[in-house]
Amino acid sequence: MLFDSSIRKELARSFGATLVVLVTVVMTMMLIRTLGQASRGNVNPSDVMLVMGFTVLGQLPTILSLSLFVAIVGTLSRMYRDSEIVIWFASGRGLLSLLPPLLRFAWPVMLVVAVLSLGVWPWANRQIQELRVQYEQRSDIDRIAPGEFQESASGNRVFFIDKDSPDPQAANNVFILQTERNSEAVTSARSARLDVHEGERVLMLTQGQRMETSKDKPGIKISEFAEYSTHIGEASPSGPNEVSAKTRDTLDLLADPQPVHLAEIGWRIGLALAAFNLVVLALALSSVNPRAGRSGGLMFALFTFIVYYNLMTLGQSWVSGGRLSMPGYIALLHGGALALGLLVLAIRHNQWTPRQWWRRRSAA
Repeated sequence: MLFDSSIRKELARSFGATLVVLVTVVMTMMLIRTLGQASRGNVNPSDVMLVMGFTVLGQLPTILSLSLFVAIVGTLSRMYRDSEIVIWFASGRGLLSLLPPLLRFAWPVMLVVAVLSLGVWPWANRQIQELRVQYEQRSDIDRIAPGEFQESASGNRVFFIDKDSPDPQAANNVFILQTERNSEAVTSARSARLDVHEGERVLMLTQGQRMETSKDKPGIKISEFAEYSTHIGEASPSGPNEVSAKTRDTLDLLADPQPVHLAEIGWRIGLALAAFNLVVLALALSSVNPRAGRSGGLMFALFTFIVYYNLMTLGQSWVSGGRLSMPGYIALLHGGALALGLLVLAIRHNQWTPRQWWRRRSAA
């Protein structure tokens, strides 16, 4: 009991430190990525922190699994290096007896990973998609910033407002350059107001003039107006035509078992299963050779984690393409990883060697 409590305390300290470091690194990477999307016009600059938060929340199952894996590998490697594992073996306990205390420490983390992957992951992706859709489908008048030339969503108009107005539905000193296939028009007005007629957003310009030029006909047509209207867009933007599988709830995916949906279900279930398999693999792979470098075992464990998650992505693409069934994908990858971890653990627990196996075969 004393050993179990001490190893769980050390695992908790290592897990907490690793989690803080990984979350900081991921948040920095997501911040840079989100700022790049905002600079390209894919994300509202005012929603950068919100999008980054939802993105990190969606990646939290992977972060927790990696933190747990690194904490177990690091703790057991330290115990090997300080000969604590040797004392544990000398007391008549084997390597397999370390699995129960590791699972008692890891089961809350594995439960959180399962909840995040099955419930929070689609919710976070849905929130990010809604923010992007709302920003992409904003009307032309919503894109205008006072004192700046702003291109419309279709790319055929350029707007300019001299100064902002206290009324959010009105503007002063408006300039519009509209380019079509064979003509170009420049419209300026002293003021403008946004109205809604029959579900369409219309910009009503007052006290201005319009200058039109045609590529086919020479000359310039200039007209003055007291009031002029131009179409802006729909009154309320509609949602996307297709809903991504990543944004749909798990129960909705189960109700519509298409290959793409089954692949997403397999990915979510695989995140929970991978957290358990990584505990077994960490115990099986954790060892330190005193003659080798201290980081050799940790680097090999991290390489195993990278390969595991890349195989999960590959398997998801195979299920999505119909090349592999979802139960077969789970049994082949996660069942194979568990069998491999238990096999390596049994070999190290019983200290099986090829020479010992050959001697038993020769004696038989």
